[in-house]
Formats: sequence, structure tokens, C-alpha cells
Amino acid sequence: MNPLPSRLQVALVIRPLGSPADRETFIRLPGRLHRDDPHWIEPLHFERRQHLSAKNPVFEHVTWQGWLAWAGDEPIGRISAQIDTLHRAQHGSDTGHFGMLDAIDDPAVFAALVGAAEEWLLEQGAHRITGPFNLTINEESGLLVDGFDRPPSMMMGHAHPFSGARLEALGYRPAKDLLAYWMRPPDIHYTPAMQRIMDRMRDRIQVRQLDQSRFDAELMTLRDIFNDAWAENWGFIPFTEAEFRELGSNLKLLVPPDMIMIAEVDGVAAGFIVGMPNLNEAIEPLHGRLLPFGWLRLLWRLKVRPPRSARVPLMGVRRGKHFSRLGTVLALLLTEAMKFALIRNRMESLEMSWILEDNSGMRNILEHIGAEPYKRYRVYEKQL
Repeated sequence: MNPLPSRLQVALVIRPLGSPADRETFIRLPGRLHRDDPHWIEPLHFERRQHLSAKNPVFEHVTWQGWLAWAGDEPIGRISAQIDTLHRAQHGSDTGHFGMLDAIDDPAVFAALVGAAEEWLLEQGAHRITGPFNLTINEESGLLVDGFDRPPSMMMGHAHPFSGARLEALGYRPAKDLLAYWMRPPDIHYTPAMQRIMDRMRDRIQVRQLDQSRFDAELMTLRDIFNDAWAENWGFIPFTEAEFRELGSNLKLLVPPDMIMIAEVDGVAAGFIVGMPNLNEAIEPLHGRLLPFGWLRLLWRLKVRPPRSARVPLMGVRRGKHFSRLGTVLALLLTEAMKFALIRNRMESLEMSWILEDNSGMRNILEHIGAEPYKRYRVYEKQL
């Protein structure tokens, strides 16, 4: 690692996570680093502990290591590095990833953290590093590089504006941009040409709610469609059955039944969409804490002041329908059904995220029906 000038008045030390106390510091550090950012929303510490525990099914195929940067007894930065066997099976055995990067604005701190992650990845046989992924591309992905003036939606990241420049100074280059689109249900509209083709296909395409009485089977249908729909996308790794079951337990608990919809063509499931209430609205005043009384405040807010925004984190149309009129109509009818669900649930806005920058088909649809890109997340890469 190349030494860089630092503004620190004490020695900089990088240490791998060891004790439970280290892991707790790792989880809580972003809240300290962003305490003066009015748009920062602290994730629930309990949820982050679960995310990094052996209970997370992602660790069936991911090995990771985390580090903290210390200036004396003060933590000032963190990073993780991951090896994902599913990703290596799809994209080559020399790949590795970094994630959970956050630090004070000091070039030496960034260099030391990134250097620790790179050294560990080299030991794991990686010669190409991409990220940030927290912990995989199916979770929080990319570094926010545009759109700092609004808080993040649920399960989307936030960052300091200087972080991208610090990475680029260390030799990282943009690999792919991921976009978040924002729209208001009353503003979602369809051109006359769109409406005509949608109306012509309604006899063949039925959009229905997920059948709660067959929840497990329906969940596996969603997984099958997602893994097929995204199989050729950049950086894709499939959801495992265990991961999707874990996701499903959250969907069942948090999502209104009419915000999970499946589109069938001639009776066969061909696409789906999931809208999740933006729980960041409810957890924002808790500052990550559920104890001693945070859980009461959370339940009260969800009952009395439920979220007024939502996010679509999952959507897919089977690969065989891509680049066809039928595929376009499936996407249009799914967004139409979501519009009506949002109105029924009195939600005022929707984020669609994330969308690959070069997914021109989906971007075209969104921009034609009234959505606008308002946040940009960047995945970086480097040859080691």
C-alpha cells in the first residue's frame, strides 16, 4: 500500500474485526461519520447485526472480512472484502469484492482501508475487484455519486460526496452506474400508443396479486422469474432458495398483499413486481436503536403515520419475453398495477431502484410514463 499524506495528529492503525465489540463498532460507525448529514438515515442496528451474522443465508456462498481504521482509540473508517463462490462460478475465479466502505475525508485513511481489503483479496486468489457490494449485488450495491440532497429509500445506500474521488485516486474506475427513478402515482401516465397496445393484450395478460394461501409456492415462482429475467445482466448472481425464503419472510411481514403482483401470459407466470413501503420514513428518528423504547415508537409510527413512499426493489420479466412487444406490455401492465396499489395504500411517491444505466428498454418505459432519475450509484473496479 502506498503511504499518503494524512491530516491525522495520531498514528493511523488498520485492524481486522476480532471481538464482538469490534463488530458493534463496525455497525455503528456510519452513524458517527454521518451525524451532521441531514439526509442520513441510520439503519437499525439489530437488523445490521442479523445481516452480518451466521443467520444470513448469503454466507452459504460468501466469505468476508471487515476492518476498522483507528486514530488512537477513535474509529474513523471501515471496509469489508468478500469472496462470493456464486459470483466466481458465473464470472470467473479471479473476482473479489469490497463493500461497507465509509471513512473520514482523509486520503491516507482511504488508502489504508482499501489496501487492507486488496491484500486480503489477493490472498484469496482475486485479481479483479469490484464494489461496493454490501454484501452482494442482490443487496445494497454501488456508491452514491449523485443525489446526495435527498434521503435514501429502504435498502439503498448513502455516502459522503468525497468518497468516489477518494476511490478514483486509488486507481478505481467506474464499471457500471445504477440508477434510482422517482415518480408520483398521480403523474404516472401512458401515451395513447401505450394504452392501445396494453388494452389489446389484456385478454392474454392477467396481473394478479400473489396468492397468500400458496405463499411458499408463489415465492419460488418469483425467484424463478427473477433468476431467469436477470441471468444475462451485468454482475448477476442468482438468489439461492434460502436467500429468497429469508426475503419472503420479510415481504410477508412488511408488504401489503396487493403490492406483490404476478403477470401471467395465457395462464403462465411471466413477470412480477414487488413494492415495499419505505420503512426508512419510520426508522429515521430512532437513530438505529430499538431499545429501550424504539420498538414502541416504530410500531406507533407504522400504525399512526405509515410510510407515504415505497420502493420497487424487485421486478422481472422472463428472458424469453425481452426485446419483444409482449415483454414491453408486461412491464407496462405491472407498473400500471403498482400505480393503483400505491393509490389504494395512500402512498404519494415511488422509487424504482436500481436500474442498470444501459438497460435502455426499462429506462425508456420509466421515462415515458413520468419517472425521472434522481439518484446515481456507481460500481467501481480495479485490476489487482
